Amino acid sequence: MTLTFTQLKISDAEYKQRCDKLLSHIQTEGVEGVVLFDGDYIKYYTGFAFIPTERPIAFVMNAQGERRLFVPRLELEHAQANAIVDAVNHYQEYPDNPHPMNVLAKMLDEMGIRQTIGADNDGYPWIFGYRGPALAEVAGVNVKSVRIFVENQMAIKSEAEINLMRESVKWGHLAHVLLQRYTVVGATETEVSQRASNEATRAMLDTIGPIHRGQNQFVDRAMADYRGQIGRNAAIPHALAANITFQPGDVLVTGASAPVWGYVSELERTMIMGPPTDEQKYFFDHMLALQDLALAEIEPGKPCSAVDRSIRDYFAKHDLTPYWKHHTGHTIGLRYHEGPFLDIGDDTIIQPGMIFTVEPGLYKDGLGGFRHSDTAVVTEDGLEVLTYYPRDLESLTLPI
Repeated sequence: MTLTFTQLKISDAEYKQRCDKLLSHIQTEGVEGVVLFDGDYIKYYTGFAFIPTERPIAFVMNAQGERRLFVPRLELEHAQANAIVDAVNHYQEYPDNPHPMNVLAKMLDEMGIRQTIGADNDGYPWIFGYRGPALAEVAGVNVKSVRIFVENQMAIKSEAEINLMRESVKWGHLAHVLLQRYTVVGATETEVSQRASNEATRAMLDTIGPIHRGQNQFVDRAMADYRGQIGRNAAIPHALAANITFQPGDVLVTGASAPVWGYVSELERTMIMGPPTDEQKYFFDHMLALQDLALAEIEPGKPCSAVDRSIRDYFAKHDLTPYWKHHTGHTIGLRYHEGPFLDIGDDTIIQPGMIFTVEPGLYKDGLGGFRHSDTAVVTEDGLEVLTYYPRDLESLTLPI
């Protein structure tokens, strides 16, 4: 008999499996090692979540499989306690003397990486005012990009990753229930969003307990909000919160998620304050039909572009193209937006394990925006929608 305990976090063994796949790739490419600077890549391969700043942090692995993390002094104990690597090397500070990239070059030499290296970037990216030399310049190596391989590996989610995203869906759902419950005429988006998010977060932390880790720089709690997509402002897909007061007749576009060991999901709904007008119902019905079509089109073996092309054909057929503003969706996981994308310019083949947001929308100036978003995982024979919030207009019409 096999005894298995359920755990929410990614296991040490899975991190090792991820590194082994990357190791096989660099060995095939004939490079002496790999260095990754991107914070999400580092978290994916080592489990180490941190706040990226001007101080370089890097994951390094040589062709023999030795794994090291390179961090500033202020992150040393943090990394030693949490990173799943063989060793943690550190430098004093940035820019300091010697510069951190010179210290990294010495570490690469110690690991036998002296001629050709795979990397996500030729040096630490210039963020938060960072300035420094290119990796090729300071280490005297030829740099080959491994970014496409890493992105492709991250796009196919394991069973453990899917389970974390199911957990995220659960708490995003609760936050959205509370958001809808507390949204009334005369209230502001700030008070409603904060109340719903705070209560959902407390429930999540009480349930999961002290083992919970968020570990996501985009979403730091169970949350649901409007981000300014209220009334006519809902016609701006990526509006910003403005503490708007809810009024009768407003079109509302929501967003909800929760971080669970770095992974997030996406739930968005269009709601109406009071009985919908004929025009609001017209756009809502088309939005729902577009999402139904997109969900039906996603299947393994099909190019991402084909899904978006079907959606754009629907827009054209129904004379809705003036109300189109963005592609059909994107993958999601450690980052709120990942690739590939459901876009006519992305011919990536859809594969089992990919998790997409499915969110075609319509936007009319002076009226508002109409967009649902659901998180769905591609299976061997189709698609499983992980989010389960009501989608029909009656359920999303708020009393006034």
